[in-house]
Amino acid sequence: MTKYFRKELEKIKKKLLSLGAIIEQRIHLVCKAVLSCDADVASRIISSDNEIDEMEVEIEEDCLKVLALYQPVAVDLRFIIAVIKINSQLERIGDQAVNIAERVDVLAKKEIMDFIFDYTPMIEKAEFMLKKSLDALVNFDLDIAEMVCVLDDEVDRMKEDAYDKIKIAMKNNPERLGYLLNFFLISRHIERIADLSTNIAEDVIYLIEGEIVRHEKFDGEK
Repeated sequence: MTKYFRKELEKIKKKLLSLGAIIEQRIHLVCKAVLSCDADVASRIISSDNEIDEMEVEIEEDCLKVLALYQPVAVDLRFIIAVIKINSQLERIGDQAVNIAERVDVLAKKEIMDFIFDYTPMIEKAEFMLKKSLDALVNFDLDIAEMVCVLDDEVDRMKEDAYDKIKIAMKNNPERLGYLLNFFLISRHIERIADLSTNIAEDVIYLIEGEIVRHEKFDGEK
C-alpha cells in the first residue's frame, strides 16, 4: 500500500505544480496586457478560466480520495491539507487574472486619458512573490516562504500609492470617474495576487514546520 500511496502523493504534487505553472503564465500575460492595454490577450485569459477551474476540482478530488483510501497521518496528512489549501489559493489567483483582464477589456474600449499609472514595480513584485511561493513549495524551502511573507507589506504600500495617485486624477478629471475606477480595481486585484501568494507561502511553512502562521507578523529577521 505504501508504494501506491507514494505514487498518489507524487501525482498530486505534479498536478499542483502544473496548475501553478499555468497560473504563473496567466498572471504574466495579464500583467503585460495591463501595461499595453491589450484587449486580445485580456479576452483570451477571460475565455480560458474554465481550464483552471477544472484542474482545481480534479486536484481536490484526488486529495479527498487519498484521505479516504489511505488515512494519512503526520507529515503526509499535512501535505494533503497544504495541497488542498494551496490548490484553492491558486484557483483564486486565476480569478484575479480574469478580474484584471476584464478591467483591461473595459479600458481598451474607452478613450485613452493622459493619466496612466505605472504598474510595473507592483506587477513585478506580485509576479515575483507568486514564483517564489511556488519555488518554496517545490524545494520545501522555509527561508523562501518566509521571504514571500515579508514582501507582502511592500505590495500593500504600492497599492496605497496607486490609490493616492488615482484619487488625485479623479479629482482633476471628474468627468472620467468611471474610466479611472478601473485603475482602482486593477490595483486591488494585483494586491490580492500578492496576498494569495503570501497565503501559499504560509501553507508551505505549515507543511514544513507543522505550524500555522497566518496571523503572525514577518519582519525579515530571524
